[in-house]
Formats: sequence, C-alpha cells, structure tokens
Amino acid sequence: MRVLITGGAGFIGSHTAEALIRRGHEVRILDSLEPRVHPGGWPAYLPAACERIRGDVRHRAELAAALDGVEVVYHFAAYQDYLPDFSRFFDVNATGTALIYELLLERRLPVRKVIVASSQAAAGEGLHRCASHGEVFPDSRPRQQLAAGRWDLGCPACGQTLEPLPTPETAANPQNAYGLSKLAQERLALGLGRRCGVPTTALRYSIVQGPRQSFHNAYSGACRIFNLSYHLGQQPVIYEDGLQRRDFINIADVVAANLLALERSEADFQVYNVGGGTACTVLDFARRVAAAHQREFAPLLDQRFRLGDTRHAISDISKLRTLGWQPRVPVEESIRQYRDWLHSEVPPANILAEAERQMEARVVVARAATSGVCRVSSTHT
Repeated sequence: MRVLITGGAGFIGSHTAEALIRRGHEVRILDSLEPRVHPGGWPAYLPAACERIRGDVRHRAELAAALDGVEVVYHFAAYQDYLPDFSRFFDVNATGTALIYELLLERRLPVRKVIVASSQAAAGEGLHRCASHGEVFPDSRPRQQLAAGRWDLGCPACGQTLEPLPTPETAANPQNAYGLSKLAQERLALGLGRRCGVPTTALRYSIVQGPRQSFHNAYSGACRIFNLSYHLGQQPVIYEDGLQRRDFINIADVVAANLLALERSEADFQVYNVGGGTACTVLDFARRVAAAHQREFAPLLDQRFRLGDTRHAISDISKLRTLGWQPRVPVEESIRQYRDWLHSEVPPANILAEAERQMEARVVVARAATSGVCRVSSTHT
C-alpha cells in the first residue's frame, strides 16, 4: 500500500517508515522540518526509499499534494513544547487534523485508514483513588499549591493524598494546552472519520523513548534530559521532589502498535493507550540513566517545577493487549539505545541551560517559595 506519514522525519515517524518499508509498503513523508526539532533539515537517518515532501499540515495545497494517491495516513505531525504558545497547539494539532478529513471528503480521495498519534496527555491527571471516597479524576494542581512546595494531589472531597492508578482510555480530563489539543485531535479524527466513512484509530502514546528523539526539543522528556546531562558531564535537574511517576515505552513497541492498528479492523474508530505497562518515579529513572553512563548519581532538586505538568501519568494498556500487543523492551534498554545514539551526535554544550533559560523567561519553570537545594548521592562505578 501507499502510505503517507505526516511528521515522518521525526522520531516516531521515521521508525514507523522503516517498518512499513520492510513490509513492502511505499512510504511518502510530509514534514515541515521545524527548526527547533530539525535544525539541519532532512535528517540523515531517513530511509532512502521514502518520498519526501517539505510542507505543513495546515497548508491546503501542500497537504493535498501529500495525500494524492495514498491509501493510508499515519498522522504524526504535531506541535509539542512546554512554551506557552497556546494557540499554536490547536492550530497545528487540531486544525491540521480537520484539514485531512476536509480534503479526503472534498477530493473523494481513496484513503482506507487514518491512524492518529494522540497522547497520554489527553487523559490529564488520570485515575486516582482516595481511601475514603474511591476513584476520582482530579484536576491539575493550582499554582499556589506548587509554589508552596506541596506536590501531591489531594482528594477534591477531603484533601487526602491520592493514589495514582493505571488510567483507561475513557479518561479525558486534560489540563494543559498540549493535552487539550490532543484530545481535540482525537475527537475530530474519530468523529470526522465516521462522517467521511474512513476508518480511524487514535493511539495515546505514553512517554516514548529511543534513538532519534531530538535533543533540540525541550519537550522530549526525561530520557533526553537525563542522558544529555550525563553525556555532557553534568548532573541533571529534577523537578518537584522526583517522586512523580511516569510510564515509559520504547519506540520498537510503539512501532508494533502502529502496525497493528493498520492491520486489525477491530481497531477502527477506537482509542488505545500505548504504554510500557509499568511505572517508575522520575528519581528512579534518573538513577538508571546515571548507571548506564557509569556516572555518580547526585541530581539537583531545588524545588523547581513546570507549570502544566501532571503529577503522575500511568496508562492502562489492557485494551491494546486484547489485540495481542505487548510491550517487550525494558526501560534500561531504552536508556542504553538513547545513550549510544547520543555518542554519534554532537549536541551543543549549552543546550540544557538554554532550554531552562527559555522556560524560566516565559514563566514555564518556577521555584517553590520554600526553595532549598537537595542532592541525592549514590556512586556508580
């Protein structure tokens, strides 16, 4: 089949392109080559067999040219960042998605399936349990709470600290602009897919890790930040108290889910969580990265926090498992893969400090009023 991957020059898109080519599909890539992610233009790792179009999913003529003659669309193009460019999240993530279906209907294009990259962020803080009031879906923590250095989520009814639980696809309570835009994208895709008669699947990825994850993009997360820190001979900064829990998944497991969504009709008009199946604290994850680099583990905890961050994010992947999918790559292997990839790259020495400076200047990162400095120390040899 002829397949279009929007955002195909990126991390998830390029790995998916390789897998599709191995299965005999023809692949076309549409990518805007956002300078913050691809400062050097088309990356060298892209398969030579891919047709390449530089263009924007919001631009009607460019998107129409990319859609011409294809049978399947993987829609991965998205705007991701911590910067408060609120309108841009919706412009790229929602408008670009709507335009795909508008063109499919307008031009009667013979697309047989659309697979949309959604995000765990669409769930928001997710499912939690209060010892007294049972299961709840809390809203995000107010800034006043974070500024006081109180990190845990409290029950809306009684204030008790909540226990995070694996969150199913039925949860939809995003609290930041990115999550809101991804939920809008999901609902647009499924609703317009039905309107146009085009089977559509939305995949809510957890924190995806592995080689090619751009170190230029400040949004890229813990694997990028911690590996870069140790690669550059620095100790990482850890936000809040490091006890926030995250659900990490390897790129190979994500690609397997992407292929499954194409091949299985049961996935039509469904939303699936794509996560690692277990969660660990950010502090523990940083410790594993230090071990992989054989560095001393002494991260800086100075009560910095990012506005809009979720406290815990753990996906319930039981629904996708019913299709026979299973995450197979452990967190340690994801860390090793990214570490090894970094050795072949030349990241700027000031890249972490510059990202932090930008976020502080735009009031994305702040410090609690009771700010102090703490270092966790453990030596790896």
